[in-house]
Amino acid sequence: MPNLYEQDFYAWTHEQAELLRAGRYAELSAEHLIEEIEDLGKRERRAVASRLAVLIGHLLKWQYQPEYPYRKSWRATINEQRRRIEQLLAESPSLRAQLPELIADAYPDSRDLVVRETPLDYDALPLACPYPLERVLDNGFWPD
Repeated sequence: MPNLYEQDFYAWTHEQAELLRAGRYAELSAEHLIEEIEDLGKRERRAVASRLAVLIGHLLKWQYQPEYPYRKSWRATINEQRRRIEQLLAESPSLRAQLPELIADAYPDSRDLVVRETPLDYDALPLACPYPLERVLDNGFWPD
């Protein structure tokens, strides 16, 4: 017979919170709680990587399509992604140490974004991220 975790995740989360508040630790679903807490951390990491992919993709578009007439939308996206990444890092500062790895992991998605949204093809783009980490997050950086 399936347990509440499998039947109704939302109800399970509320049940677990109530058990914690009541100090009824022996009744907690420790195995599932551990799994969910680990997933929360992974979710934060994926959120930073996803935002980096969009940010770097738009930096590439900015650099490789300087003649594009509607660049102000790219500027807005770049500004938004930088702001959101900084917010995520403020909430989870330990992720800052993982930024070099996250950029490397996100870069293929950045290239896909550029190829999908512009007439550029993969061979027009660098194989690795051409921007140092400090520049990617620098509000004053706009690649030429």
